[in-house]
Amino acid sequence: MTFHSSTCGLPRSGPCRIGFVFLLSLVLISCAPRQAAERAAPSPAASIERIFVATELDLRDLGRMFGKTRPDGLKFLHVDVSIPPTHKTGNIEWPEGPPDANTDFVITGTEVYKGADSMIGAMRRATPGRETMVFVHGYNNTFSDAVYRFAQMRADFAAQNPGVVFSWPSAGDPRGYAYDRDSVLYSRDGFQRVLTSLTRQPGERVFLLAHSMGSQLVMETLRQAALRGDRHLLDRISGVVLMSPDIDPDVFQRQAETIGQLPQPFMIFVSRQDKALSLAGLLTGRKPRLGRIDSPDQLEGVKGVRVIDFTDLGDGEGLNHSVAVTSPAAISVLKGLIDQAKRGTRAFEDYMVLGDGS
Repeated sequence: MTFHSSTCGLPRSGPCRIGFVFLLSLVLISCAPRQAAERAAPSPAASIERIFVATELDLRDLGRMFGKTRPDGLKFLHVDVSIPPTHKTGNIEWPEGPPDANTDFVITGTEVYKGADSMIGAMRRATPGRETMVFVHGYNNTFSDAVYRFAQMRADFAAQNPGVVFSWPSAGDPRGYAYDRDSVLYSRDGFQRVLTSLTRQPGERVFLLAHSMGSQLVMETLRQAALRGDRHLLDRISGVVLMSPDIDPDVFQRQAETIGQLPQPFMIFVSRQDKALSLAGLLTGRKPRLGRIDSPDQLEGVKGVRVIDFTDLGDGEGLNHSVAVTSPAAISVLKGLIDQAKRGTRAFEDYMVLGDGS
């Protein structure tokens, strides 16, 4: 199993000044070295997050997909991610030199399973619980990005329930925005098969956490299940969180209308300073994406949706595109809200604007 990065060449610029500036920024970003997960010896001072993964990627080559033919068929595995004792909340500590489990996120072990049932059986034995959190990554994510991000989230939120990453074939390159939008459509059937496998047995449920363009994959898959009349699957979804969703609000309303009664809770995490979604809006017709809405009026007619605005808790990290899981202040506030909700002392409001005093 190979974790690697790749290099690229410069594309030509266009005549439009805005387009040229945007294209130039993509070139500079895409030609920068891409960090990738690396193996290292374990450290007794580190903690291990066992990340289960369902993916359509070729396990022999988990680098960038840009310009490649999309692989076919689902694969199932787990990756043991070592979290260093020096880990800081919200960070992924990528190696700056030779990987060291005392200071860096590293891989200490992997195992590939024969199929979904084998992986699910191993997951149930390793982590008690019948509700599985399924994380769907966003645009411009490699396999390494997705696995390390989910490991960071599980560590920072002290997650105890079983968890699975669905790694769809993103180009892993900022120039691949259109490629990734097509990959989302390509991956709907595979994702639905994974969810069906995770909810086959009595009492099994899934909680969906999607980031950025991964939100489009979640919504399209739920819409597809509704059109197929698969209420068994829809009724087994215990909740949905769309974090910085890269979806046109009009499209989201149509998706929600087709799905009908949305799983509960259903939450959308937004930031009005999300610069990545600003660029996405430029690419898709200068219209604000769902992850940048600033009023509940923009979801008029959609029932059962709660919006949480993290704008004031952003720290600029990652273009404010993942504030809820990268900002230490946001993580602290969100953990407090979750604890209060579990105790029944405070429920999520339909539209909440969070600040340091929340």
